[in-house]
Amino acid sequence: MATPHSKPRHRRRRTALAFGVPLALTTAAALTYGVTGAQQKASAAPASAPVWATATADGFASVNALGQNGTYGGRDGKTVTVKTLADLEKYATSSDPYVIVVAAAIDMDPVGKEIKVQSNKTIVGSGTSGQIVGGGFFLGQGVHNVIIRNLTIRDTYQGTWNDKDHDYDGIQMDGAHHVWIDHNDIRHMADGLIDSRKDTTYLTVSWNKLSQDNKAFGIGWTENVTADITIHHNWIRETEQRNPSTDNVAHAHLYNNFLEDEAGTTIKSSYGDYSRGKTNMLLENSYFQGMNNPVIRDSTATLVQRGNVFSGTSGRNESGGTGAAWDPKTYYGYTLDKAADVPALLKSGAGPRSSIGTTSTTTSTTSTTSTTSTTSATTTKAAAATTLTVAQDGSGQYKTVQAAVNAVPAGNPSRVVISVKPGTYRELVKVPSNKPHVTIQGTGGSRKDTVIVYNNAAGTQKPDGSGPYGTGGSATVAVEADDFQARNLTVSNDFDEAAHQDISQQAVALRTAADKVFLDGVIVSGDQDTLLVDTAAKEKLGRVYMTNSYVIGNVDFVFGRATTVIDKSVITLKKRYNGTSAGFVTAPSTAADRKGILIANSTVNGDVSDRSFYLGRPWHAGGDATLDPQTTVRNTTLSAAIKTTPWTDMSGFSWKDDRFAEYKNTGAGSGAASTDRPQLTDTQAANQEVADWLGDWTPTAS
Repeated sequence: MATPHSKPRHRRRRTALAFGVPLALTTAAALTYGVTGAQQKASAAPASAPVWATATADGFASVNALGQNGTYGGRDGKTVTVKTLADLEKYATSSDPYVIVVAAAIDMDPVGKEIKVQSNKTIVGSGTSGQIVGGGFFLGQGVHNVIIRNLTIRDTYQGTWNDKDHDYDGIQMDGAHHVWIDHNDIRHMADGLIDSRKDTTYLTVSWNKLSQDNKAFGIGWTENVTADITIHHNWIRETEQRNPSTDNVAHAHLYNNFLEDEAGTTIKSSYGDYSRGKTNMLLENSYFQGMNNPVIRDSTATLVQRGNVFSGTSGRNESGGTGAAWDPKTYYGYTLDKAADVPALLKSGAGPRSSIGTTSTTTSTTSTTSTTSTTSATTTKAAAATTLTVAQDGSGQYKTVQAAVNAVPAGNPSRVVISVKPGTYRELVKVPSNKPHVTIQGTGGSRKDTVIVYNNAAGTQKPDGSGPYGTGGSATVAVEADDFQARNLTVSNDFDEAAHQDISQQAVALRTAADKVFLDGVIVSGDQDTLLVDTAAKEKLGRVYMTNSYVIGNVDFVFGRATTVIDKSVITLKKRYNGTSAGFVTAPSTAADRKGILIANSTVNGDVSDRSFYLGRPWHAGGDATLDPQTTVRNTTLSAAIKTTPWTDMSGFSWKDDRFAEYKNTGAGSGAASTDRPQLTDTQAANQEVADWLGDWTPTAS
């Protein structure tokens, strides 16, 4: 067991953020992101930093050691605001100190990219708009004094639950010190959400939401027992292992965390907090809900429990060991919340805060002269989005999603966000064409928390006796307005095929008939005809961009005439109602002068039989021979479920007369070029990129 450090420990100074308090409860003045008008004027003298930028860490990250006086990030440098990957990487990898405000959802390229952050950086999200999508951050040996706060880091998942092939972490630290990870939402990655490795020390991880992953938080990868780590006020849910797993840590202080294994989901915890190797862990006032093996330790480890609450847990719940007793207050001050209060406290206080960073934004252009380098910034006062809240329990403005849509004024000129609290909303939703700029957004920690579902099929009779709904009319959610966005929710059609074999089975979950439809971080689930991507009229352009999402179904479950991109997503193949495996992914009905369906950088898999699904077939709607259906599948991992001849005919129309092709796909379901499996040349592929499909539109979260 490592001995206490010979150098005296120091409690951290009082800072702008009171430790033990969520950001939502601190003063507004201390939480203003951005730059004031006075600070934005170019000046040889450095501008004073906003109050929030001067906040320093609590816990072990606040301790003076290794030549570093606590953790304060980039407070001594310039403040820049970034909205692109190039700018984020430029400032994060610089040797100079920076406070970097992330004011947009930034897509990593390639997927899995981890930006190599250098010392003396604060990387912080502006409100809830700061997102790192499809990648994360890496802090290497000796990197120190880094703060990562108020960000959503998400979606490198590649379709394999216990992924051994893609080391795509949210935040990985190898031999770093003095790091503060605070108020982030990290979820749905291909490997770990957070990895603290190779003697990373003086680390504090606080007020984060960690979810939707096999491995939440791994600590170790070393034989040395030198690391000091504080983990407090984190909500860890819907994760299987490493919650955290703490290996060979000299002093591990875990307090006021909420570990939750939700009943009725497919994700089951294998264990909760794990004291491994020679770790000496103190676990205080934490709350364990439904966890299997909530607290475990190796025989060589020490684990002291105080004041924890266990509700609905089972299996191992351990403490003990021979390590020397230690008191965190020897190193830093802290205040415990009551364990019984922890779930409510973290549900309201963990993760990014929407109230932060909304007063102004700055562009990340830097002006340099021979004598000084200052940030030249321009304030942009974008019109604030109107937010309407929906909650089944009456705590919002409306109890149904459709009621909120009805409240949007016709011809509204700017963004209206319909913020939907967790719950299952069994209703039909229609966004009419005269209500553009609408966002429907779930507020839960998972896209599974907010579900809009109904069960109409094409053959279902309308309640007014006017006949069946038809395919398009069966949609649970119908979008006919341009510039629509949906994120962090599920749209489903749960029509029971087995019980209704006497009627037409098509059952649409989501129908779009508009331009510039952005689907981000959603699940669209059904059986036959799940996602109908249409246009307002045959001659009108309709573009749909889906990213970091799931589409689930079995027969023609992505179909229609819209110009559609499914990017960095998972297409899940589903068995039929009778347990058989047979189906078709796409059924495009593209006009001859339009682009059809592009599936790129994604994964196609599912629990179905090998060689049982086609990638697509041509849908000449109404027998229209003038159509020229198109599906391109490129740079995508195909499971063995895909047939070796992946395209087929439909209703007398040959796929070979239309536009079906692949390019550089991988996996057991991929195959070499042949007459039955056309492959694009490099030249052809250069004209079939995502940008070619989207044209002058760049989807931006709002």
